[in-house]
Amino acid sequence: MANAEGRIFGINGPVVKVRGTGAFEMQEMVRVGSEELIGEVIGVTDEETVVQVYEETVGLRAGEKVAGTGGPLSITLAPGILSNIFDGIERPLSKIREMTDAFIARGTKVDLLDNKKKWNVKITAKKGDMVSGGAIIAATRETSLIEHRVMIPPNLSGMIDWIAPDGEYTICDVIAKVRNENGVTDICMRQEWPIKKPRPYAERQAVTKPLVTGQRVIDTMFPIGKGGAAAVPGGFGTGKTMTQHQLAKWCDADIIVYIGCGERGNEMTQVLNEFGELIDPKSQRPLLDRTVLIANTSNMPVAAREASIYTGVTLAEYYRDMGYHVALMADSTSRWAEALREISGRLEEMPAEEGFPAYLASRLSQFYERAGYVTNLNGTEGSISIIGAVSPQGGDFSEPVTQNTKRFIRCFWALDKSLAYARHYPAIQWLSSYSEYINDLTRWYEKNVSRDFMKKRAKLMAILQEEASLMEIVKLIGSDVLPEGQKATLEVARAIRVGFLQQNAFHKDDTYVPLEKQDKMMDAILLLDKRLTELVASGAVISKITSTGIVDDIIRIKYTIGNENIDAPFDALMKKINDTFDAASAAPTAQNSAAPETR
Repeated sequence: MANAEGRIFGINGPVVKVRGTGAFEMQEMVRVGSEELIGEVIGVTDEETVVQVYEETVGLRAGEKVAGTGGPLSITLAPGILSNIFDGIERPLSKIREMTDAFIARGTKVDLLDNKKKWNVKITAKKGDMVSGGAIIAATRETSLIEHRVMIPPNLSGMIDWIAPDGEYTICDVIAKVRNENGVTDICMRQEWPIKKPRPYAERQAVTKPLVTGQRVIDTMFPIGKGGAAAVPGGFGTGKTMTQHQLAKWCDADIIVYIGCGERGNEMTQVLNEFGELIDPKSQRPLLDRTVLIANTSNMPVAAREASIYTGVTLAEYYRDMGYHVALMADSTSRWAEALREISGRLEEMPAEEGFPAYLASRLSQFYERAGYVTNLNGTEGSISIIGAVSPQGGDFSEPVTQNTKRFIRCFWALDKSLAYARHYPAIQWLSSYSEYINDLTRWYEKNVSRDFMKKRAKLMAILQEEASLMEIVKLIGSDVLPEGQKATLEVARAIRVGFLQQNAFHKDDTYVPLEKQDKMMDAILLLDKRLTELVASGAVISKITSTGIVDDIIRIKYTIGNENIDAPFDALMKKINDTFDAASAAPTAQNSAAPETR
């Protein structure tokens, strides 16, 4: 059957209306105009077809031809994805720059992946094997860190009728033939997959393991599970992008997919420069060897911004199917939602709240629901953890994108402008953030870190909550009038805020902190709380302790104690804390028992 064709009769920005045969299908990829711009069918009636174009439409004219391709908008999945940077529809930006210049020219045609490069392939299957979708038949070293596992396409099964020997092959070379009742199918290392269709898996599992990030406020206070979904909302300047950079650098995922969706070009440049220089702490190899970047900056076509999210999560699913744990950073979903709003407006659809389309919530759910910890078709386990930045205008968390995102995520890291302006980073506000993964992850923490890890975390949160209520009094009448017990609470809370929650991304020992050190830091803070409570109960004033500088010593743990061989330094610190309190308790208390000064 011949592919559908039509003629343009209306152009409104990236939205093109077509009249013709009426044979176009929903979500079919089309070629628009004489330059064959890439587009997608988003609406079909018996009279017209509506197409959104993923390239600039300046210069298009009514009457130009629109040709269907007979299939949906798809991307290429094969070796060569990692260490690369693509635009929103997986066109490699480095290749485009060689062909044009720093800007993407309209109608640029480029292979999505290198079809000529030869890969050293090791065959792991043999002739006569029965295989089904997802089965691994070969492997090649894609980068120094990641082995690329060649899989049978998900919708194919049968018997291997022929298989190539070990050797060097391009992604287009046939390396196997699979026979079934429909005939013989050639298998190469290259697959095509529609970006808006989730890749299948055998079973979704419960989230029971944390995605360890090395950021104390996240790992201890508001953890995310592997296969979970989290949002990082915050106003301008609160550190959304930098928080995601830290997570991308340090989280214990095997592969990072970073999507710059509608962000400023200089931020993506910073990501490129930083990731190119960073060394993976686990392997001492370049971090870019396990990273793929998708750049759709704010000056790129708005429709491609909408596609970039789906392109990124499809790449993530492909590596998940190999048995890898993938962390996907989307920065930011607000810019993506704005693209939806702009296209919806050009389609003259009935707007919902703040002009966003009525289907905003369903589109967000389609994205976040592609996260998960799964058993793959080939029996391996893999996961996709999605962390989406949200940029509410004016920092208003009641706006539609933030509120709808909260419906589909279980971890909410609310960034606070006052913390950011006070140079408290990460600027995650502990009173308005939450994680619903805590109960799911408790057993893992008890088994792998310490038996009472979550109990310590609960105690720290209780102290911070108490501090918040006391600060209302302090703002009115000052802290001097507070009872000694409440002064002690404020002192411990200061140690938690400054010494534990605040983290220095530029310090070699504080940019990433292992869970064992986080646990021992909590031990030190809670020992301070315990001894202060005992001291106050004995009738002493806490100034006897604050004057010794021991609280500041606890706050400086993050700098004074490294991340390796931590037992002896922490034992010495705990002894110092106890000795300081013992000395204070033994000192004369007559002056301390005097009546407080009258004001």
